[in-house]
Amino acid sequence: MELSDAQYRMAVVGAGVVLALGIGSVRFCGSVSLPPKPQPPVASSAGGAEELRRKAQVSPGVYQDWLQRDAAAASVRTPTLDEMSRKFVNRVDEGRHVLEVGQPAIDTAGLRLVALRSGNAIVLDILNTTDSDLAYHVQSEPAPMISECATVPALGFNAMVIEKRQHEVRVECAYRDQMAIVIKRVETIELPPLPAFYVSQLPPELVGIEERLARGHRPPRKATRCSNLVSQAVRTGLETGEIGWRDLVDFYARHRCQTYQFPLSYRMFTTNGQRSLPAEPDGM
Repeated sequence: MELSDAQYRMAVVGAGVVLALGIGSVRFCGSVSLPPKPQPPVASSAGGAEELRRKAQVSPGVYQDWLQRDAAAASVRTPTLDEMSRKFVNRVDEGRHVLEVGQPAIDTAGLRLVALRSGNAIVLDILNTTDSDLAYHVQSEPAPMISECATVPALGFNAMVIEKRQHEVRVECAYRDQMAIVIKRVETIELPPLPAFYVSQLPPELVGIEERLARGHRPPRKATRCSNLVSQAVRTGLETGEIGWRDLVDFYARHRCQTYQFPLSYRMFTTNGQRSLPAEPDGM
C-alpha cells in the first residue's frame, strides 16, 4: 500500500517519539540497574585514636595485663585486682620540728629524720623505720633561708619511695654555721611491692614536690621514668589544696604512669574497693 506524503511524515514523527522515549528511559531510569554506591571510607583521625585509647584505659583486662607485665619487669609477684583495690596506710605529721646538726633525730610518720653536714652542704638523712616500702613527702626549709641552696651539687637519691628499713639522704642547702632544717610537714604511705615500683617511676614534680628537694632524684634502674608534664588543672588543684600529694600518689600507686592519666575527680582510697580499677578518666 502506497503512503501519502502526510502519512509518511506522521510515521516518521511517531518513530522518532518512540526512539526518544526509549533513550530517555535508559538515561533517566537506568540507574536501577547500577550497583549501589559504596559507603565513603572512614578516615583514621586523632579523635578515633583517642577514643580507642580511652576505651583501653577503662578495660579491666588491659589493666590486669599491664599488672602482670610490670610485675615481671620489677621482679615482684603480680598482685590481684582485689589487692590493688585495698586502701593504703597513710600517716601525717603537721607539727613543726627544728633539726640542728649534732642534735638527736626525730621519729615521725614512720620515718627517722636527722640533720647532718656533708662537705659544704647540710643534708637530711631519712630512715624508713617500718617493715613496708614508704612513699614519703617531707616538706622542709633551711633556717636561715639563703640563696645558695641550689648551688650545692645534689646527691643521687630516690625522692619518691624509701625501701623498708633503708634510708635516703638529700641535700637541703649550702651549709652555714648554726644552720638548721625546719620540718614543716611529713606524710607517708605504705606501699606493697608493685605500687612502690610504680611510684618510684614518677618524676617528683608530678606530685608537687619542689625542685629544691627533688633535684637529685634517681629512679631505680629497672624503672622507666614517666613524663614530667603536669597539667594546669592538676597544678592549680595542688596550689589550692583541692588535690593533695596523697591523692596523686594513691592513683599512681595503682596505675602505671606511662599509660594512665590522673583524673581530677580522683581522691585517695579511704576504704577497700572504694572505686573500680582502672579508674575512669574524667568525662566518661
